[in-house]
Amino acid sequence: MIDGVKEIPLVRHADDRGYVTEVLRNDSPHFKKFGQIYVATCRRNVVKAWHCHRKQIDHFYVVKGTAKIGLYDDRPDSPTKGQYNTFILGDEGEDVLLIIPPLVWHGQMGLSELSYLINVPTEPYNPKDPDELRKGIGELNDIWTIKNK
Repeated sequence: MIDGVKEIPLVRHADDRGYVTEVLRNDSPHFKKFGQIYVATCRRNVVKAWHCHRKQIDHFYVVKGTAKIGLYDDRPDSPTKGQYNTFILGDEGEDVLLIIPPLVWHGQMGLSELSYLINVPTEPYNPKDPDELRKGIGELNDIWTIKNK
């Protein structure tokens, strides 16, 4: 696992009426601060990658559908420099909150018709000075191609 990345198992409280899942609480040990919350959708086989943040910590949770989340660590002083991680989140994947630290490259790929990812970043988006670095999809290894096993 890339240094600083965390998978927080979530509990789904379900009954015949539906379910409730607490995604992030301000009294959780992994909570740092609240910047904003947003929903990002992704269509099947579409890849949205690569970007990272200088100071922002992301908290990803797939609410509906299934998405593949890809991470890459090229932080110079990281013990996991050069490592990739992938996670399958959502309906057909893990029910976890994925915490992505600053300067870890990340992206998502839709595996269902439409996936709905919520993010609770620690910083609000500033359009005048975005906390974002970008790379083209071909600048890092292809972790997006689905390989039959």
